Amino acid sequence: MKKLIPFLFLGLAVAGLMLLLNACGDSSDSAPSPQTGTGGSMARFAITGNTLYIVSKESLEVYDINDGQNPTKTVTKNLGVGIETIFPYQNKLFIGSNDAMYIYDNSKPNAPELTSKYTHVVSCDPVVVQGQYAYVTLRAGTNCRPAGSFSSLDVVDISDPSNPRMVGSQRMDSPYGLGVSGNKLFVCEGDRGFRMMDITDPKVPIEKQFFQDVPAYDVIVRSNQLIVTGKGGLFQYKYDDSDSLQYLSKIPVL
Repeated sequence: MKKLIPFLFLGLAVAGLMLLLNACGDSSDSAPSPQTGTGGSMARFAITGNTLYIVSKESLEVYDINDGQNPTKTVTKNLGVGIETIFPYQNKLFIGSNDAMYIYDNSKPNAPELTSKYTHVVSCDPVVVQGQYAYVTLRAGTNCRPAGSFSSLDVVDISDPSNPRMVGSQRMDSPYGLGVSGNKLFVCEGDRGFRMMDITDPKVPIEKQFFQDVPAYDVIVRSNQLIVTGKGGLFQYKYDDSDSLQYLSKIPVL
């Protein structure tokens, strides 16, 4: 049961993160996306404009929410087993499963179409995207990746969405969610804390700081503001170009 607790908490926290950032109304994010609000990398739902996307373990469900009180399902896409996360970016949907990253063309929001499938070893794999690169964490020692294998942070070139290819990989301890903005990549390491990484060269993330005071499971990065899902709540931080981190507040979540 202990293994389930972080994920149960995570679902509640991600919903809180999206509501919080909707309220902020900050449109200066350096990674433009048509999404309404911002969810964490481990979110199972996303909203772009008037369309709601929900991923289950085997499918992508699309809802028209023009009438918010009467959402209408427009399509269900069967994806196979092990579907975990969804991340909208510009006119694409990036869907993480335990053996692949799916890229969907979202030019027609109510009818997304599969562009490609980037296959990797079996693992839990949240994904975030900025520019022509996707960042994927693969976590070992879980139901979706056996003990004895290693955890990693992979960099995938998606400049040709029909032919994604890995251009970098490095070992991690136990990575969960991650967030990206500008030349900063933040990678959560569960009970170990979270890492701040420099991606001036986007293919080669370089660790700058490792913050171990707050167990971290997912993160949202926007305009020098960091919101971390940790044990017991949401933690807000401010960071700057000098790689310093300033604690701002905690929003308790029971």
